[in-house]
Amino acid sequence: MMEFETPGQLPLAGVKVLDLSAYIAGPYGCALLGDMGADVIKVEPPEGDNLRKYPSTLPAESRAFLGINRNKRGLCLNLKDPAGYEVLVRLVREADVLVHNFRPGVPERLRIDFATLAAINPRLIYCAMTGYGAAGPMARHAGYDQVLQSMTGMCAAQAKPDGPPEVLYGSVVDYYGAALISNSVSAALYQREKTGRGQAIEVSLLGSALAMQSARLVWAEGEPRRIERDMRSGGITGIHPTREGHLYISANTPHFWRALCGHLDLPDLAEHPDYDTVKKRAAQAAVLVPLVRQALARASAREWAERFGQSVPCAEVRPVEDMFDHPQVQAMGFMRPYRSEQAGNYLGLAQWAHFGGAVQDGAQVGAHEAEQDAAGRAAPALGEHSRTILSALGYTADEIDHLLHASVVQ
Repeated sequence: MMEFETPGQLPLAGVKVLDLSAYIAGPYGCALLGDMGADVIKVEPPEGDNLRKYPSTLPAESRAFLGINRNKRGLCLNLKDPAGYEVLVRLVREADVLVHNFRPGVPERLRIDFATLAAINPRLIYCAMTGYGAAGPMARHAGYDQVLQSMTGMCAAQAKPDGPPEVLYGSVVDYYGAALISNSVSAALYQREKTGRGQAIEVSLLGSALAMQSARLVWAEGEPRRIERDMRSGGITGIHPTREGHLYISANTPHFWRALCGHLDLPDLAEHPDYDTVKKRAAQAAVLVPLVRQALARASAREWAERFGQSVPCAEVRPVEDMFDHPQVQAMGFMRPYRSEQAGNYLGLAQWAHFGGAVQDGAQVGAHEAEQDAAGRAAPALGEHSRTILSALGYTADEIDHLLHASVVQ
């Protein structure tokens, strides 16, 4: 069984993060920091993160909320109440990082802007996730994943020939934005080690949507404005039907192309001068694809994947549920059990990177000998850790009871 690093063994152990964000990009960026050992406190308003209310087949909690908010403690806090603001001030004094996704102007109104909080804690790393950035005509617009997909050409690029634009489901801009938050905060923490000073970071969904399309965003001098900018290789590479199920094949290199032709009993195609480059094969797709699909019809997608093995990059098209017990996922320890107050026991994503040693035969070796509970920290219920967090800040039991009774915290 894969061993999981304990929080104390991870690179961000001892880093305290305040997550004031909601939905996906900000909260998941903080979850990634938590995955690397940071102590993350999710600070929610009395109504909770709106992601809790999203449609879900789970009866007691949103599946999306559980997946986005692992490895956090939860505090429900009314920042509009002076006593609630004082709780946040105490948290900021001890924090290393604060992340929010309020629109420009809101932090100043709530007195949680960088200038105000940096005066309280000059070492604070302050990360604002916005829709479009802090400047420009759209700075105060609400930004959402699929809005940015539509704006930045992603939906247009996803369209099939002569078809309408199509959304890329899976919140890809949000998740990429989350990765940029994690990356930027980690870089700022590294710089603080050298300078002793905190700083403000701004990450936007617009910047994230553009960053993940850098291969398309190249406009050479003299080129027309509208030109084919996609990097799809076309031709054979893609998803194909088989006798049962679908198979994705990538055969762009000469080595993989020859191996594919050998497996499909199409030796004459392997060295044919009309098909010996990716560009030529893409141009001859109308000839090659029917031949390949006729051969693939002899067996199922799973059988072909087993036959191809390492010789041809491929994958049977599977539902995401198959990842819970996929042998490669298990070998790498990418899933782990969680226990949640609101959802009970469930499996969820564990470590996506391993620190301190190599992974060999399903076990992590190196500095990973300390024991840990079998379950990770699940997404918190609303206000689940309010009492313990307030107690650690120095509030007495009577003061905590008063704050709870006054609905300053829950």
